[in-house]
Amino acid sequence: MCKGYPAASIVLTCTIPTIHSLTPEGPLSGFAFIKAVLGPIMRLMFRTRVEGAENIPGTGPVILAGNHLTFIDSMLLPLVCDRQVCFIGKDEYVTGKSFKGRLMAWFFTGVGMVPVDRDGANGGVAALMTGRRILEEGRIFGIYPEGTRSPDGRLYRGRTGIARLTLMTGAPVVPFAVIGTDKLQPGGSGMPRPGRVTIRFGEPMEFSRYDGMGRDRYVLRAVTDSVMAEVMRLSGQEYVDMYATKAKAA
Repeated sequence: MCKGYPAASIVLTCTIPTIHSLTPEGPLSGFAFIKAVLGPIMRLMFRTRVEGAENIPGTGPVILAGNHLTFIDSMLLPLVCDRQVCFIGKDEYVTGKSFKGRLMAWFFTGVGMVPVDRDGANGGVAALMTGRRILEEGRIFGIYPEGTRSPDGRLYRGRTGIARLTLMTGAPVVPFAVIGTDKLQPGGSGMPRPGRVTIRFGEPMEFSRYDGMGRDRYVLRAVTDSVMAEVMRLSGQEYVDMYATKAKAA
């Protein structure tokens, strides 16, 4: 979801959403309420199986990085994690005026989505700096390194924003794989049908050996490819060494 930008130093003025510090995720928080109400419904509807959740550190900054098959991935992931997962989303998810739009805004705001205009000239930088701020507050930041949903169920080349974030902040990367959502919501739109979904978390990955090398494009690619290799192992997807956006445009 965060697109890479050239390794050369860039000075830009862009609007970064204000990230307010969270109060503890107690029983009366919006996040806890949404989990209590929708969690059981989601588990019943999708028979969600969670593997490796113990690999997510209980405190401190963490980057969750995984595949992206369909729209409901972003609804299920926050509901299976004990800690609140903040992630970047399209601003249109929280600006709708219809009943459906208001319901989406309530859900995504409550679970931790941060709206960013990613289509603007500085969208990639804004997303990157928003993720950095979330991590520096000691929270969890979720990211789809492919930058968009897979057009055909295969795993595509990752954008280097994930590498920039872990090298800037020192936060460990916990890879994850969502399995089965593309069968329940083909094409990524419309109402999903009931079925089985598996969400699998891998062991934390750390890249301290690359400290001070965050501007080296070969290092950024190596870190990103390491994460994507682990996502591929967890998901069992076929890997395509090509950006998903390019595949969609073809």
